[in-house]
Amino acid sequence: MIRLIYTIFILISILSCAPSLSPYTQRLHEKYEWKESDLKKVQFYLSHDIVLRRRSESGKAEIEGGEIKIIDGSKYEMIRFNAGTPGVLLFMPKENRMAISFENGGDDKFLMFGPNPNYNDRYVLLAADWKRNFGEVTYMGKKWETSASSAYAGLAINLKNIDHNSSQARVAKGRTVE
Repeated sequence: MIRLIYTIFILISILSCAPSLSPYTQRLHEKYEWKESDLKKVQFYLSHDIVLRRRSESGKAEIEGGEIKIIDGSKYEMIRFNAGTPGVLLFMPKENRMAISFENGGDDKFLMFGPNPNYNDRYVLLAADWKRNFGEVTYMGKKWETSASSAYAGLAINLKNIDHNSSQARVAKGRTVE
């Protein structure tokens, strides 16, 4: 019994240390009145998995990274972004659009996010075109397909960390009579 209580205590301690991520929304953006330069200092996280794929070339199967990626006889390139992956803002082409990069290696490695009024104004993955089963996005200057479930993949931030950082101020040391 003591071992069970000890295990529960350890689990609660670990979970309380984990960052509590909050969805990044248009409301937060307006509340904090962040500019692009401010947002470049914010650590963003991906809320859901995103898998990009694009047809590479037809023909014989090749082994890449230990896997053969053949779908309906065609070879596909695939890139996976797992939920929780950290990202940074590269630029904002307009007020409510954010180019977020989740990997190093070039300024063309970004996905676009913006507020979705049908999803509580959360900043979610934007596509040039969402069809019934997939969307088309641009990544590394190329067109990629992603499943329709990626439309719910959004940005999250550690609000506790943001509040702590934004509320720090200089502390007056006081002044005494000479």
